[in-house]
Amino acid sequence: MKDKVKDCFLQSIECKKKILEDNILLDNVVKIAEKIIEAYKTGHRVYICGNGGSAADSQHFAAELVGRFIIERKGLPATAFTTDSSILTAIGNDYGYDTVFKRQVEALVEKDDIFIVISTSGNSANLVLALNEAKKIGATTIGLLGKTGGKCKEFCDIPVVVDWTNTPNIQEAHITIIHIICKMVEDKLYEK
Repeated sequence: MKDKVKDCFLQSIECKKKILEDNILLDNVVKIAEKIIEAYKTGHRVYICGNGGSAADSQHFAAELVGRFIIERKGLPATAFTTDSSILTAIGNDYGYDTVFKRQVEALVEKDDIFIVISTSGNSANLVLALNEAKKIGATTIGLLGKTGGKCKEFCDIPVVVDWTNTPNIQEAHITIIHIICKMVEDKLYEK
C-alpha cells in the first residue's frame, strides 16, 4: 500500500517536472497573470468555468481572487459560472447543457474581461461554445487545459496545456498553476 502512495506522488512530481521544461507553458502562465492584472487595473472582471473536478477548480480560483490568496487585501471581482444551480438547470433544461456557459457569457462578459475555462481534455462542447462567444465579445480567452489542449485550445488567446495523460495529475497541475497566478496577481496589485 505504501508503495502505491509513493508511486502516486512520483507520478505527480514527474508531471510537474515536465511542466518545468515547457517554456511555452511557463511563459503563458506569466501572460495570464499579466492579463488579469491589466484587466483589474482597468476595471474589468474575471469569469471562470469548467465541468466536474474542473468546476470545483474554477470555484477555487474565483474564491482565491474574491477572498484572498495570501495577502490581506480588498476582494477582486471574479465569478465561477458553475455555482448557481438555478441558472445551470434552467439553461440546461431550456436550451441544453452545451449552452450553460455560453448563455452566462452572453449575459455577463464584456469586452476586455477575462474568460477562463478549465478542462483536462479541452473537448467539452459547452466550453468550446462559451470560448467562441467570449471571443466574439472581445474578452481575453484563457484555457487551463490538459493532454493536447483539445478543441478549446483553438479558441484560447492564451492556452496553458499540461501535456500529460493522467487526469488527476493534470488537475493537480492546474491547481498549482492557479495558485501561482493568484500569487503573481496579488504581489503585483498589492506590492508595498
